[in-house]
Amino acid sequence: MTALRRQSGPFRIGDRVQLTGPKGRLNTVTLEVGGTFHTHQGVLSHDLIIGQPDASVVVSSNGVEYLALRPLLTDFVMSMPRGAAIIYPKDAAQILGQADIFPGATVVEAGVGSGALSLWLLRAIGPEGHLHSFERREEFSDVAKGNVATFLGATPDNWTVTVGDLQEAMPATLEAGSVDRIVLDMLAPWECIDECATALTPGGVLICYIATVTQLSRVAEAIRASGQFTDPEPSETMVRTWHVEGLAVRPDHRMIGHTGFLMTARRLAPGAVLPALKRRASKSDFSDEDVEAWTPGAVGERVASDKRLRKMGREANAAAAAAQGESPDAG
Repeated sequence: MTALRRQSGPFRIGDRVQLTGPKGRLNTVTLEVGGTFHTHQGVLSHDLIIGQPDASVVVSSNGVEYLALRPLLTDFVMSMPRGAAIIYPKDAAQILGQADIFPGATVVEAGVGSGALSLWLLRAIGPEGHLHSFERREEFSDVAKGNVATFLGATPDNWTVTVGDLQEAMPATLEAGSVDRIVLDMLAPWECIDECATALTPGGVLICYIATVTQLSRVAEAIRASGQFTDPEPSETMVRTWHVEGLAVRPDHRMIGHTGFLMTARRLAPGAVLPALKRRASKSDFSDEDVEAWTPGAVGERVASDKRLRKMGREANAAAAAAQGESPDAG
């Protein structure tokens, strides 16, 4: 079994370290034997950091103190190379909670994006679980694999990345009823509802990360129309930090507001019929024209250029090679 880097303990060769100087400026370095960090405040030798406990204070050649911290997963995903937009930590935390991702679970993720959610899922399922990630674009999968290997120090044995369309690749890869949880982060998740129902075990959780209200509406109606899930539950999460200094206590001027919606539903047992719910009268009917407004072109998919994807892939793989003590050109 591949040995993954432990995210605690003394600093080791290949670890990424955040160095915070006296003005609060943060720099991240990868520790190397004989390596140096050059600043206007002097030179800081990597050898002074290697072997020190996490959260140590080290001193540069000019006597300037730096706080050395191992980056948290939250820090890493917010600064890693991106081929596609990431799922923010606040939403990743909700996905782990709402989908009840547990140690030993078999989890499907589509698409893989830049690997941010993959890292959270791998941590939650533990070595006994398995994460199957599906991605339509090979460039995105390359960026994700590089980012995961950079943070963990190696590619986990319990992570399978498949390049292909979920509707075709998942039935060919996984047995029906063998998946505990499915997380969809894609433009049109309503196209995959039947395949997800087939793959999920009874009681399994489907959770969709959705960007717009029009997509939210269509996913909900597709889940209801399938007759194979409990009634979908939509939500969004907003985070507001506070300034607390003496008697100056107030909300910060900026907050992490809307990033996306989550839609959760559970797989019914085969043949089970969901009891009818009493609902207030509402505008639940929709026409073909309404559906047309929900198409991928209308909701505005953001497409990264091939040049940018190749650049992000090179950066992610170079970081992964450095984290594993290899030459960036190796392999």
